[in-house]
Amino acid sequence: MNRSESPGTTRCPDATAWDDARMEHRAAGTWPSPVTAVSLVGGAVGISEVVVDGDDVWWAEQRPEENGRTALIRWRAGAATEVTPPGANVRTSVHEYGGGAWWAALGSAYYVEFADQRLRRIAPDGDPVLLTPEPETPRGLRYADGRVTPDGEWYMCVHERHGGRGEAVNEIVAVATDGSFRVNVLASGADFYASPRISPDGGRLVWVQWMHPNMPWDSTELWIADLADGETSAPRMLVGNGDEALQQPDWTDAGELLVATDRSDWWTVHRVDPTSGDLTHEAGGDSDVVQPHWGFGGSRFIDGVHVVNGPLGDRLSSGVDLPYTSISSLRSAGDSLVFVGASFSTEAEVVRLTGGDVEILRPARDLGLDPAFLPDPEFVTFPTTDGQFAHGLFYAPAHPDFEVSADEHPPLVVFIHGGPTSSAVREYSARLGHRFWTSRGFAVVDVDYRGSTGYGRSYRKLLRGQWCRIDVDDAVAAAVFLADRGHVDAHRLLIRGGSAGGTTTLLALARSDVFAAGTNLFGVTDLIALMSDDHKFESQYSVSLVAPWPEGAEVYAERSPINHAHEISSPLLVLQGADDTVVPPAHSEQIVAALIAHDLPVGYIEFVGEGHGFRGADAIVRAIEAELWFYGRILGFEPADEIEPVAISGIAAG
Repeated sequence: MNRSESPGTTRCPDATAWDDARMEHRAAGTWPSPVTAVSLVGGAVGISEVVVDGDDVWWAEQRPEENGRTALIRWRAGAATEVTPPGANVRTSVHEYGGGAWWAALGSAYYVEFADQRLRRIAPDGDPVLLTPEPETPRGLRYADGRVTPDGEWYMCVHERHGGRGEAVNEIVAVATDGSFRVNVLASGADFYASPRISPDGGRLVWVQWMHPNMPWDSTELWIADLADGETSAPRMLVGNGDEALQQPDWTDAGELLVATDRSDWWTVHRVDPTSGDLTHEAGGDSDVVQPHWGFGGSRFIDGVHVVNGPLGDRLSSGVDLPYTSISSLRSAGDSLVFVGASFSTEAEVVRLTGGDVEILRPARDLGLDPAFLPDPEFVTFPTTDGQFAHGLFYAPAHPDFEVSADEHPPLVVFIHGGPTSSAVREYSARLGHRFWTSRGFAVVDVDYRGSTGYGRSYRKLLRGQWCRIDVDDAVAAAVFLADRGHVDAHRLLIRGGSAGGTTTLLALARSDVFAAGTNLFGVTDLIALMSDDHKFESQYSVSLVAPWPEGAEVYAERSPINHAHEISSPLLVLQGADDTVVPPAHSEQIVAALIAHDLPVGYIEFVGEGHGFRGADAIVRAIEAELWFYGRILGFEPADEIEPVAISGIAAG
């Protein structure tokens, strides 16, 4: 056991009586850890989607060490082969958040190349064939969420057109698969479309659509049309009562139509009569089967099996005991199921389940960590304002060789998820790095503030008109709850969040004095500017979250962090992608300038080539190391890691 001490080490009164069976007591933050920033991305692969094509299983691998590019892999007869060319990056920018950038059928893959957003077809033994024309505006024609007709002649997908006056135009199109560049418009007129799905006989097409100012978890409609020769006819709405969010429509092999709706408060599965639109409950109960539609391509149920979401993660309704707390991209493969599975102690892997037999087609990387680093978190429910409650996942410090001494409580890092219509992750996350912090002596709480998903529609709706208020209350309440419980140090509370979570972080620093420091990752600082410079998908999101626009302009101003910069009294670190189109760098630049003007310590790092959320290994490593160094500088400890310092205004380097 390492007995060396560094500055800040706390020795217990009976330290001389320690023996080798006891863990060493050392100041939190100074613990050496194998969970380094480099280890979070070294060899890491993000597996987002799985597709079954006959006996073949395909999946997408996002690789931080290759500048975050995504490649397509085909598994056949026990061997996995990369099909896309070297350097290809499979990623769509529809809605900016993308997802559903590819599909595999009849032996070929169809994918969008990120660089130009054009659709391609590729066979495993061939070269890519361009299917869509070159746009007049670079990257101006985008495609997502496609399916191939049974005869293989058409690819039906969501289309997004940029380059004209006003906002982008969304529609559903049929793209000819022969390389002729023929593109037929199948549905238009709605603001947004998702999930075009073709019946097994090729005769009908269903899809989901919605209008401003709704988001896809507020109110959507399910539509159907007749389909023949790459054209639709007789379009009509099947389901949509104005106060339900319909998601993930799909056909069974027998030609029956399924969809998820939250009209009963929870997203559950229903069968749909394709003539009358009548719904019959099929599966699900007091839990959300699906998740909010932030990106295309999600699949959380098939005919006969669905994902059951609980406070500590997912399980399958089939009743098979599996070691996964996060299950996504659920597909049918004959008598088997294929999905992406992860847990609190493992990254994502591709799994095939046949009966009770589990086969790992693409294993997660071996983290090489002692299980003592990876205990499951505790689900906590805590009181907050208005006599209500919020939730979170609490991770205690965890290290096989070190523990917090009896006379020290650990610092706490409060994680605020983005969205804000999202939730805390239920898996080992390299990007979030919970274990990076807990293995160094920090505690972590990942907050599911009111408005988070996974708790039903009524809990999700609590945030309507209340964003930048109750989420802030819940962030503060979580920290105070854990401090009052005696599990963390009330004087060393830290907060960090990305995107909408960054906005919450800034307001928590302004409206309370409980946090010693904070980190804002590409957070919105000016809600009024967001209404004019935001991308189409979220351009009216704030209407339901904050207030009607423009009549509610005063509310937007009052809740904008930039107008409360003078109230922030704790040091701040700001991290921003230079190419962010969701929250442009101006938001970060203006809060940094305002804090400097008020003589508050603030550090700013802008990452060239990164967008909304960091994908490249260098950016991920630098961001998390900079955050650790920053907290050490503010709280007065020296991390065991060798880290390049961050320039902090008003604080001398060193």
